[in-house]
Amino acid sequence: MKSLQDIITVIDSQSVTGHQKVSIADITADSRAVKENSLFIALDGATVDGHDYIDQAIAAGAIAVVVSKPVKVRGDVCVITVADTRQAMMDAVPYFFDYPANEMRMIGVTGTNGKTTTTHMIRHILKAQGHKVGVIGTVHIMIGDTTYPINNTTPDVVDLQHILHQMVEEGVSHCVMEVSSHALDLGRVAGVEFDTAVFTNLTQDHLDFHKTFDNYLAAKCKLFEQVSYEGQHKLRKGAVINIDDPYGEKVVEKTTAPIITYSTRGAGSLNANHIEMSTKSSEYVVQYNNQAYPVSMNTTGLFNVYNTLAAIGACIHEGISMESIEEALKTFTSVPGRFELVEEGQDFAVVVDYAHTPDGLENILETAEAIKENRIIVVFGCGGDRDATKRPIMGRIAAEHGDVIYVTSDNPRTEDPVQIVKDVEVGVKEGLREGTSYEVIIDRREAIQHAIGEAKTGDMVIIAGKGHETYQILKDKTIHFDDREEARQALKEI
Repeated sequence: MKSLQDIITVIDSQSVTGHQKVSIADITADSRAVKENSLFIALDGATVDGHDYIDQAIAAGAIAVVVSKPVKVRGDVCVITVADTRQAMMDAVPYFFDYPANEMRMIGVTGTNGKTTTTHMIRHILKAQGHKVGVIGTVHIMIGDTTYPINNTTPDVVDLQHILHQMVEEGVSHCVMEVSSHALDLGRVAGVEFDTAVFTNLTQDHLDFHKTFDNYLAAKCKLFEQVSYEGQHKLRKGAVINIDDPYGEKVVEKTTAPIITYSTRGAGSLNANHIEMSTKSSEYVVQYNNQAYPVSMNTTGLFNVYNTLAAIGACIHEGISMESIEEALKTFTSVPGRFELVEEGQDFAVVVDYAHTPDGLENILETAEAIKENRIIVVFGCGGDRDATKRPIMGRIAAEHGDVIYVTSDNPRTEDPVQIVKDVEVGVKEGLREGTSYEVIIDRREAIQHAIGEAKTGDMVIIAGKGHETYQILKDKTIHFDDREEARQALKEI
C-alpha cells in the first residue's frame, strides 16, 4: 500500500481534485485489472482511449484516476490531471513498487537476434554459481526454476515492475532481461537501472514500427546510454558489444561504461577461434586477457558461438571467473525453439527455429550448410501486420541456401496469407539456383508434412519462423499450432 499523496508527489500534475488522503493498493492502466482501492491511469493509445473506461474502472474499485482530458466522476474519487498520462505512469509505477530493479543486478540484452539464447546462457552460468536468477524474455518469465507465461518480449511498465517486485520478494539476486527496441522507445523499462548492457547484433526488423533503420539503431542504443548515466544507485556498470557486427562501433560510442567487445575474427577483447561444429555440438577456444580457455557446447552454429561470447562477457562483468564460466557452459543445452532438433529415429535431421528475420534465417541456413550431409529443405513464411519489406529478402535467402523450399503461412494476423506468400515468392524466384526448387503450400501443417515426406537420408529439414510458439494467429482467431508437434507427427506417419 502507498499513500496517494506520496504518489502524487512523483507525478508532474496540473491539478488534483477529490479525496487525496487514501491508500492505494494497486496501480494499473487496464480497466479489466482494477482491484479495490486502485489507482487507474487512463492512457490514450493508438487504438484504445483509457478515458473511455474510467467509469468501468471506478465501478471495479478505483479510488483515483490519472487523466489528461476533462472527465466527470463522483466527488470522492481523486482526479489527477496531467499533460501526459504515459509519462505519469512511467514516474508513478516504479515508485509504487519501490524501484525493485535497484535491489537486484539487472542485465539487459538487446539486439535483433540471439537475445533469448544469450539470456538463458547467462542464467545458466549465474545459477551454477549459486545465484537465484530471474529471466524476462520472449519465451517466458522465470523466477528461480518457476516458469510463467509472457505476452510481450518486454512487458509494459506496470507488468514489468510487478514482475521485478515479485522477484525481489522471492530472493532473486540477478535479473536477466531481453530488452526490445519497442520497450526502449515506449518507456516500458522506465525506473529500471541496468548494470550490464549486452548488444548481440542489428539487422532489419520492426521497420513497421521504427520506420527507418536509424531509428531502430537509436532505440537499441538507449540501453547503452542508460548504463552510462551519472548518479545511479548501483556501482559496477558494464557493456558487452558484438564488435563484428557492422553497428557494433556505433553502439560502443553510446556508452562510457567499461566495455567488453567480442568477436570470432580476433577483433575483440573477448575472442573465439579454432571453431569446430557438428549437428549437435561445437568446440572452440575462447581467449580473454591473454589466456586461452577451451569451450565445449551442446549447441551448434556460429550464431551460438556469438551468443556464448555475449553471455561470457556479461558474466565477466558480474565478477565470475573464466574457469567457472567454462565449467558451467559444459552443461548448457539449447533453448526451446532455437535450433531445436526433433528426433523420432529418422535418418535425416529436422530442426525447428524461431528465425523470423533475414539475418536469423541466413544464420541457421549457413549453419545447416556447414554441417549438412545432403540437401537442405526449408519451410518458412513471414508474419502479417509486420515489416513487409523483409519478405522478399527472406525469400531470396531461403532460395540461395536451400535446395527445396516450401513457402507457407506464418502468423498472417489480419493480412491475406496468399498476398504475404506472393511477397515472399518474389525473392524466392530471384534466388533460385540451378537444381533447386520451391513450392507454395499455404497450410503450414501440410507444408511441414510435405517437407518431411520429401526428406531422404542425410537431408536437413529446417522449419523456421515460429520456434517455441504454440499458436498461430489468424485473421479472426488464434489456434493451437506447434511446429515441433507437427514435425513429430509427420515423422511418426512416415
